[in-house]
Amino acid sequence: MNRTIRYAFSLLLVLGLFAFTAGKKKPRILVFSKTKGFHHASITVGAPAIYKLGQENGFDVDTTSDADVFTRKGLKKYAAVVFLSTTGDVLDNAQQEAFQKFIRSGKGYVGVHAAADTEYDWPWYNQLAGAYFKSHPKQQEASLQIVDANNPATSHLPNPWKRKDEWYNYKSIQNGLHVLINLDEKSYTGGANGDLHPIAWYHDFDGGRAFYTGLGHTDESYSDPLFLGHLLAGIRYAMNR
Repeated sequence: MNRTIRYAFSLLLVLGLFAFTAGKKKPRILVFSKTKGFHHASITVGAPAIYKLGQENGFDVDTTSDADVFTRKGLKKYAAVVFLSTTGDVLDNAQQEAFQKFIRSGKGYVGVHAAADTEYDWPWYNQLAGAYFKSHPKQQEASLQIVDANNPATSHLPNPWKRKDEWYNYKSIQNGLHVLINLDEKSYTGGANGDLHPIAWYHDFDGGRAFYTGLGHTDESYSDPLFLGHLLAGIRYAMNR
């Protein structure tokens, strides 16, 4: 192969790689924040914070509190859906079916804080999210025990990690969860789950992926680099990245 042919061949490879990269769409997620119960004020700062995470980390973010997007067509463009402190019965039967099909097609779910206070009459959602909200004491500082320090959602965190938030107690905790962080009930008042009090976890479920963190009640969470790094890793997992 002479020099001219080699140059032409190399140029074609470069142009082909450029065309492939330019034509490849960034993944997109949906941040869903409908509430039918208590409305967390932190949603107002949480949604823009996740949008900024997307800008800085190569994925697009849409935000909505309108459940009408939960159709096969409406969800098709998303790699994952973030339930940002949703509460109550937020999806009707048809929307639930569309979301089930979305997860079963290999897509992802991220639940933040009050996402556990959602869809109590839908057992499949309980299995997906991993647990339901039971109660919480007053906001206070507590000590978090890092159970899996090798996961990207926790590898950057101090152990123990002391922070102030609204600490949920849970019921209907599902089997098979990969627990990332455990809440030390000896470090605060009002815990009701005992020594095994998971506060963040993930699992593969029904063909897709689910990540949940009980953190994120406070406005300050969404300017905290430690929490944002934790949440970003959960989103990446849900997107299968």
